[in-house]
Amino acid sequence: MTELAVEFAGEWFRPDPDKVFEIGREGDLELDDNPYLHRRFLQITRSGGLWWLGNVGGRLAVTVCDAAGGVQSWLSPGNSLPIVFPSTSIVFTAGPTTYELLARLEPAPYAEIRTEEPDGGATTIGLIPFTTSQRQLVVALCEPMLRRDGTGVSEIPSSADAAARLGWTTTRFNRKLDNVCEKLDRIGVKGLRGRPGSGLATNRRARLVEYAVASRLVSAEDLPLLDVEEDAE
Repeated sequence: MTELAVEFAGEWFRPDPDKVFEIGREGDLELDDNPYLHRRFLQITRSGGLWWLGNVGGRLAVTVCDAAGGVQSWLSPGNSLPIVFPSTSIVFTAGPTTYELLARLEPAPYAEIRTEEPDGGATTIGLIPFTTSQRQLVVALCEPMLRRDGTGVSEIPSSADAAARLGWTTTRFNRKLDNVCEKLDRIGVKGLRGRPGSGLATNRRARLVEYAVASRLVSAEDLPLLDVEEDAE
């Protein structure tokens, strides 16, 4: 039988295969007293020889990715998916706060997909090129998570704070945020657009941070980009 362990902020939990393991404001893994977070949000169960992660909340979605960033799923309310990789990153946002948990499975039925490290200066993800300033924007939004050691809780900077961090106007920041989200939406990244015809989603900053961190679009090695000066585009 496979054994599952879940880590949050340095603390490890081992779900019982014969019981439902609940995560939220209350439950077996109590995250914090965030009013934007569901009282019971995620459930881990074992069925059919597999461990399953279920989203039992009514509003929040979850980004689930193998630790190497090769496979990613967007788990919407009312859905579940199997935990099959040795290490699985679980990232979600409630209000201004982003949470990251890590699930470790031994033995795991599937191996993580190892992607090639990009050459220095490479800025292409899939077929979509990113300019230096667009990468700077992503790093500025992800900075609190990138500077954090391990899993836990991070606050997402406001557009105004991220713009100030880069020395930009808020107008320029929001324009580039729209461009980055549109590019990712075109390659199939979910959650960056609202309902059909409504344009970009209002919570696109949170979704962008979840995707960028879980998929390894940016890492702590990209933090020096915050100090790179570039002419306005």
